[in-house]
Amino acid sequence: MLFRRLKFLAWLVALLVIVLGGSYVFAPQWLLQANIKREAMAAHLEKHSVQAGDTRWSYYEGGEGPTIVLLHGFTSDNTVWLPVAKLLTAHFHLVIPDLPGWGDSSRIAGADYGIDAQAARLDTFVQTLHLGRFVLVGHSMGGAVAAVYAADHADHVAELALVDAFGLKSAESALGREVVAGKNPFVYNDRAGFMHLESLAFEQPPELPGRFVDVMVKRNQRDQDFIRRTFAALLQPSQSLSVQNRLGQLTMPVLGLWCHDDRIIDVSALDSLRSGLSASSAISSSTINGCNHMPMLEKPEQTAQILTGFALSH
Repeated sequence: MLFRRLKFLAWLVALLVIVLGGSYVFAPQWLLQANIKREAMAAHLEKHSVQAGDTRWSYYEGGEGPTIVLLHGFTSDNTVWLPVAKLLTAHFHLVIPDLPGWGDSSRIAGADYGIDAQAARLDTFVQTLHLGRFVLVGHSMGGAVAAVYAADHADHVAELALVDAFGLKSAESALGREVVAGKNPFVYNDRAGFMHLESLAFEQPPELPGRFVDVMVKRNQRDQDFIRRTFAALLQPSQSLSVQNRLGQLTMPVLGLWCHDDRIIDVSALDSLRSGLSASSAISSSTINGCNHMPMLEKPEQTAQILTGFALSH
């Protein structure tokens, strides 16, 4: 009997290895999705969708307490917040959307997905979910969307946190030098291009299996027209200084959180933020060492700790 059981277990393990190995080779996107679902479950988040304005929004929601809305950056999606969300849902009610045009949220061909248009869409989303007043956190491009929304809807934003945010004056970064040279590292067609972008965004790029990288490359190839058009729009002064031009309108407490060695948006943007907040009721700033442009992935514990302290301090 023992021999039969061991034989059955060996057969089961062999079958599992074959299935997982086959999935990795022929359908690696399934394994990636399974891991994302695992992370969302660990963070006590559920995935939902809702029609708000011209967009079918996809978003995570979970946790109890004061509401925090978390916005992702350019060419990203809401999954970047999952490691931080795991540390926040015990104390906060989180809403983490895919911004319109990105992730699993819908996209309209030829529509405007610049900062102002996204901020207007965000208002429709907030109204549809009846969120009331909340803490708004935005990373990179999402930071610009968050700041523009907060400037126009101060009645909804109790506190604003900008994480390595786009839209401020800053010294030229490594990304900026590539853009001046006519390059767009957000568009790539092979593993080398993906790894180059990772080297710009991470202090220590995560080691991903090759077939997982292939999934990222395929997604990028699918979205390249949209990425190019949106990136070109963001380079216009009305977009690249969208936060800078509205700093005087931000009346709520504001946190600036930056990785010290950010190679995409130089940390000098934090000085521009602090010096321009003439109407804010409270100004906080923090820098994190050992990360680049993605503190929520490279330093999730520190990021969560800083956001928690800020959210509970006012």
